Amino acid sequence: MRPVAFQSDPETLARAELRRGRGSVSQASGRFEPTARVGFDDGWDQAEEDAPAPLRTTVTADASRSVLTRNQSPDVPFDRSINPYRGCEHGCIYCFARPSHAYLGLSPGLDFETKLFAKFDAPALLRQELARPSYKPATIALGTNTDPYQPIEREHRIMRGILEVLTETRHPVSIVTKSHLVTRDMDLLADLARDNLVRVFLSVTTLDRPLARAMEPRAATPARRLAAIQELAAAGIPVGVMAAPMIPALNDHELEAILTAAEDAGARSAGYVLLRLPIEVKTLFKEWLNEHYPDRAQRIMNRLRAMRGGRENDPEFGSRMRGQGAEADLLALRFRQAIKRLGLNQPRAPMPSTQFRRPGRDARQMSLF
Repeated sequence: MRPVAFQSDPETLARAELRRGRGSVSQASGRFEPTARVGFDDGWDQAEEDAPAPLRTTVTADASRSVLTRNQSPDVPFDRSINPYRGCEHGCIYCFARPSHAYLGLSPGLDFETKLFAKFDAPALLRQELARPSYKPATIALGTNTDPYQPIEREHRIMRGILEVLTETRHPVSIVTKSHLVTRDMDLLADLARDNLVRVFLSVTTLDRPLARAMEPRAATPARRLAAIQELAAAGIPVGVMAAPMIPALNDHELEAILTAAEDAGARSAGYVLLRLPIEVKTLFKEWLNEHYPDRAQRIMNRLRAMRGGRENDPEFGSRMRGQGAEADLLALRFRQAIKRLGLNQPRAPMPSTQFRRPGRDARQMSLF
């Protein structure tokens, strides 16, 4: 057990006035830290003029020298992905990427949504990787870890640069986002769509705006996400909806309503994922429940355990996305019946890799010959 360092630092206390507009309610230490910080009230009232300012978002350059991440997971339909940013300002309390901040010596709590890292040279690095003679094209997934269209993308435009490279090279790509900002790049997406080289999914977790505000504080409202689906579909861009995560006794009753609203907006495909609570997310989510929904926190966790074989998280391939047991089976049945009724997930041609062409040399890079 790690030693505990008691601190009266207001950031550690994560007082409500400091974290307004943020998802996590704490600044819990990551699992690799030698001590665990616990905030407490020392009884001394702080003068108003000395009170710390609300937490601000900072962006630091990510020094990674490669941009493609490979995986061999049997329950995801891709083997490579790009994450332009580490951390995510959307602040979704359930985000399974939060534990990755612990590798940086930072908190998966408030640090994850305020101390962000950007891969500013991602487009150039991607160009280099695609130019390698050994590279074999297959769909690149974006938005599988953190959202590529989170608010700081407006300024940094890294995702835009990545899409420019993929459009130039005619490379297939899939995107998952919660942001209406994806519509900014409809010119590139429509170009890719003409050759069946793109799929876009909007993640719609709830249609209840107050719940969305509490659970995903800096993400687009549900109405804006549905509007993005409508705009993308009108531009001829294949678009779908991810009803994820489904949280028992909190938003799972909305599954059919979410799918129906997305289909009405133009979605032609759909998916869902049961809530996952890996590592630190487990504690952060329970803290959030106790603050926002104390009357049903225990019921939510009990039902989740029933769908996870008695555990709060199931990391096993095959069951980690869907759960197990009678309640999980019922959720899966409801999803199947809804997509059948709505005509979603009709067979369509897979995105081809045959149109791929290796990128030319970046004009900014001098040749040795």
